[in-house]
Amino acid sequence: MPVDPNAIATWANAVTVMRILLSPILFAVIPSDSNGSWVAWVMWFALCASDGVDGYLARRHGATRSGAFLDPLADKVLVLGAMFTLVSRDVFWVVPVVIIAAREIGVSLYRVFVGSKGVSMPASKTAKVKTFSQQMAVGFALAPFTVIDQTWTFTIFMWIAVALTLLSAAQYAVKALR
Repeated sequence: MPVDPNAIATWANAVTVMRILLSPILFAVIPSDSNGSWVAWVMWFALCASDGVDGYLARRHGATRSGAFLDPLADKVLVLGAMFTLVSRDVFWVVPVVIIAAREIGVSLYRVFVGSKGVSMPASKTAKVKTFSQQMAVGFALAPFTVIDQTWTFTIFMWIAVALTLLSAAQYAVKALR
């Protein structure tokens, strides 16, 4: 049965809110010794996978305006929170994380602005791949099997994420100017 687009209490939104509420627990279990953590990695994997679950539920039962706002917010809370936690643990360099954060804040503010005028701005394919590369960078930085001996894995994904971040920001800017 389709849900009302104005509904707030939906299964998809429940999953999304759960992702937001569990994020601080993930940040707390990221170890300070830069050796990775299976607990943090499993939590990261589950929280990233649950993004697909809420998307499936939204497509199956109908998307809502609140879900269109909450889902990208959950992605940003999860990714940026984990990235800044990894910066504080000396795993990630701050420069690429700041570049990513600036784009996320800018695009989010633009979404709110155009949304107030009744315009929907769904995520582009580039933005979806960007989010995936950000998730991979964090995942490899949390995994004990890569964080110590194979730092190139998360470093490569981080710089791919930065490139896609800049590309998707430029795409949104071109759309905004049209």
